Amino acid sequence: MSDDNGNFSPLQSLRRYVPLICWAMVILVLLIIPLKIIEYGYLPGDDSERHAAKAVSGKSWQEILVLNPVYKIDHEYGWNLLLEKIYQWTHWDTDKLVVFSVVFLFLLVNWPMLPWLKRPEAWLIVLVLAMLTSDIANRFTLGRPYLVTLAGLMTILFLWQRHGALPPKLWMNVLMTVVVVLSTYVHGTWYLWVLLIGAFFVAGQFRWSFTFAACWVVGVLLGASLTGHPIAYPVQAIKLALLAVGMHETVRTMASELQPDNGSVFGLLLLGGLIVFRQFTKINPVPLTKSPVFWMAAFGWVLSFKVGRFAEDWGWPALLVLVAWDLELFLRARFEFDSFKRLGFTGCVVVAAFLSLTADINSRWSSTLVKRYLIATDPDLRGWMPDKGGILYTASMTTFYDTFFKNPHGDWKYMLGFEPTWMPKKDFEVYHNILWNFGDAKAYTPWVKQMNPADRLVIAGGRGSSPEIPQLEWEYGVSGYWIGRTPRTNTPPDEPRPTAPATASMDSLTNAVPEGDFHL
Repeated sequence: MSDDNGNFSPLQSLRRYVPLICWAMVILVLLIIPLKIIEYGYLPGDDSERHAAKAVSGKSWQEILVLNPVYKIDHEYGWNLLLEKIYQWTHWDTDKLVVFSVVFLFLLVNWPMLPWLKRPEAWLIVLVLAMLTSDIANRFTLGRPYLVTLAGLMTILFLWQRHGALPPKLWMNVLMTVVVVLSTYVHGTWYLWVLLIGAFFVAGQFRWSFTFAACWVVGVLLGASLTGHPIAYPVQAIKLALLAVGMHETVRTMASELQPDNGSVFGLLLLGGLIVFRQFTKINPVPLTKSPVFWMAAFGWVLSFKVGRFAEDWGWPALLVLVAWDLELFLRARFEFDSFKRLGFTGCVVVAAFLSLTADINSRWSSTLVKRYLIATDPDLRGWMPDKGGILYTASMTTFYDTFFKNPHGDWKYMLGFEPTWMPKKDFEVYHNILWNFGDAKAYTPWVKQMNPADRLVIAGGRGSSPEIPQLEWEYGVSGYWIGRTPRTNTPPDEPRPTAPATASMDSLTNAVPEGDFHL
């Protein structure tokens, strides 16, 4: 290859490899990022823990939790089945299954976005911007099945960005149907896809709106059929959602991610910056009002004032697609596809993405290294974990997640699981009263009265004196956990049993807000 003066240049002959090198760097760094995060000892907790523990336990949720009659079919049927099969093939423990979930799902929400872009480095820029302006990039590392739905949403939005000027073809219809099938089968919240139908419609993309609506109906029926319950599975999902948002007297007692958000100012700033960016670069993209991607982001932002998850799972992913596509147009206009300037720029973006996403700021990736768990095999807890056939009572979802994670074969049930409204109504009322009264010890009285010798009550969040529940005897199990059981000695129930030294008040023993979340 010759330079501009007609002279042979070995360096210029390497330009043909620039696109390949850029692609390789982007793909590789997206693999290295979750591996580096895992290297810190990161375990996301919450739902990733309970999914892994269920796979190892080999039990149904009815055998693990005390449930009301509404919950009959596994809400995330496909995901739990996948982890069960992986466990049967590999015999990985719960830690390894969580690591698999984090890495696999992180790649699922990133790698499939790259083929839609001729400049994949645009996606890395978007991830850096996301780290600076939102929590969405961190949510990519949580190892939860909602990421399948999130990846499916971004896939369909990218599909429209590339082919939206034309009516949907057969292969596009098949792709959209498959996305809905997987989302329904793996995640269960099939009904929220109606938001995308509305986004297409409001943008004036009527053919796409009606076409996707048909794909949605077919996809939901097929996805539900894979569970063996083509009608009961989607109907139960609606019933569970209504319970999750309808049984609380105040949003304060709801799972944190079901509570209202105050709107993302950074999201608005990012959108405003995008509008200014369009004016200065003259890239001439589709007007925002005609873009279903924009309307999907707008729906998510507005609905987040009711439930914060709308922004996190629907609004922000759409905004990332919108920004990525505009960056794609800009990079194609600014850099030749095989130029060394592009190679240098991509190299800088790769480094920035790696450093920003893997930086252990405020121990966000390494905090689990110092976490303590209640483990049945711990000799210091002998006699203090629930006995065979017992029930572990708690008002902390974190207690359930962590304890089930470390005791998947525990021969007991949990009163509180991953969504409080799915427990029996009378027990939910007790739980609600505990949170309503900010963990006051008297609110536990109904549970204490129904406990038998095999049961345990675990109160989380404090290192002070034992809870003021004299009907039980108490043990300071591990850091932050008090375990209560019916008396086993002749010690009068109103005489406190000496345990850990009093070092703090009882004010922090119970969290006022549940830590888990329900996938709307």
